[in-house]
Amino acid sequence: MNKNDEVEYCNLELRFDRQHIQDLIKDLIKEGYSLYWSENENVFLISVRTGRKLVKLRFQRIKDGFKLVGDYMIRDARLSEWMEKLIGDMRGHAVVKRFRDRQIIIENILFGEVIRLVEISGYQQRVLYQKGPLLSDQELTKLFYSIEGEERIRDRRLEVDEQLDKLSEAMRSSDTAVAEACTAKLLTLTRELAALEW
Repeated sequence: MNKNDEVEYCNLELRFDRQHIQDLIKDLIKEGYSLYWSENENVFLISVRTGRKLVKLRFQRIKDGFKLVGDYMIRDARLSEWMEKLIGDMRGHAVVKRFRDRQIIIENILFGEVIRLVEISGYQQRVLYQKGPLLSDQELTKLFYSIEGEERIRDRRLEVDEQLDKLSEAMRSSDTAVAEACTAKLLTLTRELAALEW
């Protein structure tokens, strides 16, 4: 990343427990950042100094821990790298916008993986990368804000297990028709799982 680049992190969905937040503070101090933190009944706030700027990371309290919320504009290359590693490690969701030389690169990240990469130059927009089946912007937004994706993955894995059991039984009883049907179904399920997980 060029030092003049600005990176904006939007629609973040990263969940933490208290120990994770304490580890983040230690990591940032180890990286040489000057920071302070505070907490009240609703929010844990970590303020990170990057040159003359202050980035305030807000962790909203939820019933089983904390969730990083808000949009963040970061102009510090090291802090941007740290944020992206965090999104990947926590298998989080985010929309990352990179601003450089009258061009915007937008990454849609779902479960820590880039699933869509779009370049915007002036009025032109082109999709540089799309993982799996093409999803509309509305479908992507819906997946970001719901647990539907996780539920679909869990359901498909259960279906794969069921089909494997059926296939095993069909092979033991030499039932080729059932075995072929199970194999076809497994192929469809594994394709869908790959699209959901990547």
